[in-house]
Amino acid sequence: MAARGMFITFEGGDGSGKSTQIQSVRDWFESRGREVIVTREPGGTELGTEIRRLVQNGPEDVDARTEALLYAADRAYHVATVIRPALERGAVVLGDRYIDSSLAYQGAARSLGVDEIASLSAWATQGLYPSLTFLLDLPPEVGARRRTDAPDRMERESMDFHERVRHEYLRLADAEPERIVVIDAVGTVDEVFSEIRGVLVERFDGGSSTIDEAVDGSAGSVTAADTDAEAPAEAPAESEDAAPEVASPEASTDEAPLADAPEASAPDTADEETATDEAAPVLVDTPVSTATRKRRAAKASHKGSAEKRSSRKPATMVGALGESQGALWDE
Repeated sequence: MAARGMFITFEGGDGSGKSTQIQSVRDWFESRGREVIVTREPGGTELGTEIRRLVQNGPEDVDARTEALLYAADRAYHVATVIRPALERGAVVLGDRYIDSSLAYQGAARSLGVDEIASLSAWATQGLYPSLTFLLDLPPEVGARRRTDAPDRMERESMDFHERVRHEYLRLADAEPERIVVIDAVGTVDEVFSEIRGVLVERFDGGSSTIDEAVDGSAGSVTAADTDAEAPAEAPAESEDAAPEVASPEASTDEAPLADAPEASAPDTADEETATDEAAPVLVDTPVSTATRKRRAAKASHKGSAEKRSSRKPATMVGALGESQGALWDE
């Protein structure tokens, strides 16, 4: 049976190491025989490269709304010419930034409004979202110290601007824990990839299970077909086929129902924990279990601060926020 396309994005502030980790993930999938497409926003196409130059090194007086529309134009072309065709032929698409970057940078940090940017992005992509997003989180001052080249227009923004970006990223992760996995990016390259690798093994059983994203061609619609993951030999009783009613984000990212973006809401935490206990596969790889515990601890530490930061209903991009695509700014 032909492999199904997977769309995985990497988000985070400047200096978080997205590009480095994307290459490691590319190697991980290619070692399992998958075709992998690595792309970025802006810059994944000839048009995107020109838009990237204009936004990052163009006039300083480009206003926030113009900036947002330029990114949306790039994303629409990027999805139509690169991402969607790759998914339809069964490739794994790894995106360096996508819609979440627009929400964090333009929606929150530029104060254009997360809801407004969410609607614009949904229209530009015809509802195409990533099924898994790695948020490489680190304090902005740490990212600034890692920078080795001259800062671009975005990187020259104030530390307060970059703090707002980080806070919005973490708020999105709290609202969509089944899609966005927070990774502590302060550690070494190997330590960070160990956490990411743990998630990949959990979600895709060493690369044997996939995510089916069937694009039906109508405006704004991407349907996620249910898939039967191949059960690992070590734990046949715990496979998705053995427990079809479980809807844990960690046990299966493929079965999240689609909804219109503004209607989406965060899943019930208690239900998630119960489902995870019942259906999570038995992992014999110690780094995986360690990574899982670290991620859950990181989410718990961020949750309280995120609730204080925003009293409004989270504006999630969902609908497919368990099945989609994307990327935005800089490494």
